Amino acid sequence: MEFQNLGKSGLKVSRICLGMMTYGDPKWREWVLPEEQTRPFVRRAVELGINFFDTADMYSYGVSEKVTGRLLEEHGRREEFVIATKVFHPLTDDPNGQGLSRKHIFASIDHSLKRLRTDYVDLYQIHRWDHSTPIEETLEALHDIVKAGKALYIGASSMFAWQFAKSLYLADRFGWTRFVSMQNHYNLLYREEEREMMPLCTEEGIGVIPWSPLARGLLAGKRKDDLKGDTIRSRTDDFIHQLYESSDLKIVDSVLKVAEGRGLSSAQVALSWLLHQPAVVAPVIGATRLEHLEEAAVAVELKLEEEELNSLTESYVPHHIRGHS
Repeated sequence: MEFQNLGKSGLKVSRICLGMMTYGDPKWREWVLPEEQTRPFVRRAVELGINFFDTADMYSYGVSEKVTGRLLEEHGRREEFVIATKVFHPLTDDPNGQGLSRKHIFASIDHSLKRLRTDYVDLYQIHRWDHSTPIEETLEALHDIVKAGKALYIGASSMFAWQFAKSLYLADRFGWTRFVSMQNHYNLLYREEEREMMPLCTEEGIGVIPWSPLARGLLAGKRKDDLKGDTIRSRTDDFIHQLYESSDLKIVDSVLKVAEGRGLSSAQVALSWLLHQPAVVAPVIGATRLEHLEEAAVAVELKLEEEELNSLTESYVPHHIRGHS
């Protein structure tokens, strides 16, 4: 496994991040694996050298954080792992139990730490932009959490580049803790982030940790023309139609062609393409089969030729902005 600094920070993370949304409580989503079925995935991830684990308070309504905390305790010392979680979405009907207000952030970090069985998280991320709370309030609250030792670094997730630029500017202006990472929607089927967000992250030294690097399985070549597949998730995943469309399958075919020429899987080629992109540090992968982890580990060391990289992008058609909500 290779490691890289997360942006301009000194935090070193594995070039693959295991997304823990897949693990928790099947009552939340049919395709979620319960704790006992999760244990082999965390064990194998650690064996492969993965030290970066990403969850959120809203995944399985907190159960994902509990599973993450318990299983990491079984496989090493706390300081060996980089644990990331997120705040924004509601877990209750409380009107103050959502968003990025100072009140919600302060309550949420304590609940997350308790569920994760740790005194601090390495990376605390805002899950989405809160239009009802001034960003100044959010940034100062996050800064105070860092100063209290409850989070070491802070990150952001999908938003417009102007919103992220404003956040970085205000943090610099007032001497608050700066975001070190951006977890955005970015893959071979959705490259709108290359217009503004990716150049901004490159210029500002922000580490990019893309979510859905395999486009919810499409880039693994596991889905049909109707975007459905054979797994529980692919059969029940209606959100995929808000992100992708059948015309995107032309790119999937290009990925398959490169994969066949190299004797690799489509997933390995798609992940390798992402890892070749400026500012990308660690794609956040979901794994429901152990071979998903094995494939990802190989992708880290895979080097694609310039001709192959070009062939993967030549069929791309611009999309409307997707994934910010």
